[in-house]
Amino acid sequence: MTTISLSLDTPELAQAYEHGSDRQFNHGKLLIETLGVRRGQRVLDVGAGTGRLAAHVAEIVGPEGSVTAIDPLPLRVDIARQKARANLATAVGRAEDLSAFASKSFDVVYLNSVLHWLNEPQKERAIAEAARVLKPGGKLGFSTGSREKPHQLEPIQRKVLAELGRDAEGNRPHKLTVDEVRALLERAGFIADTVEILTFVDHAADVDEILRHSGSSSFGNHLSHLSPEEKREVRARLANELEAFRTPKGLRLERNLIFAIAHTAGN
Repeated sequence: MTTISLSLDTPELAQAYEHGSDRQFNHGKLLIETLGVRRGQRVLDVGAGTGRLAAHVAEIVGPEGSVTAIDPLPLRVDIARQKARANLATAVGRAEDLSAFASKSFDVVYLNSVLHWLNEPQKERAIAEAARVLKPGGKLGFSTGSREKPHQLEPIQRKVLAELGRDAEGNRPHKLTVDEVRALLERAGFIADTVEILTFVDHAADVDEILRHSGSSSFGNHLSHLSPEEKREVRARLANELEAFRTPKGLRLERNLIFAIAHTAGN
């Protein structure tokens, strides 16, 4: 099993994510809308990054509600703290350890593009912890990478790496299938409302924009197993391959995410 490192993040990557995370922010807003987050609720954002979505949710719940945003990367939490307000608190924390929070203390817990960075035991613990801190009838929502329908970039990148005699492993995400998501929720005692794959279309100016996003959103893990020389060669070959996806709006690529909404049993 490959390991995702939390030690590769840098101030530059954190700032790049803050200014280039529109994709995660936009599908995160869709997740929040689907969850039906409303005024007065107490919400936990797990893996909040630099806090863009948490700040959006704080506006929704209003002064009667509250949002707590946690992330394991201190550099990103530092940026999130700049968005703090009376109803938005931020802290360093991990999805698989919510011991700082009392049982049955939140109305909603969500993880936006987070779960695929956790290995299998961490996933189990994270979803179990979400169930513990949710009130009866509370709602869980998450978006995560789909293994049965990968991003359009992934097979292209695997091809390029294979040509160089390198595998595509590195510190890559641990993606799930729809059936695995349903089983994960069931083991934690959740009742699944929706588990589906949604497709999003992105446009990038060039390969460098794609690589910047991949590096910042993976907190330095993307292609981290390659040498600088290998990375330059991968960049050149990817640029050549991706020209086939060039449109007037830029390089058009599709990505696929599993959206899952579930709830705990009521009283």
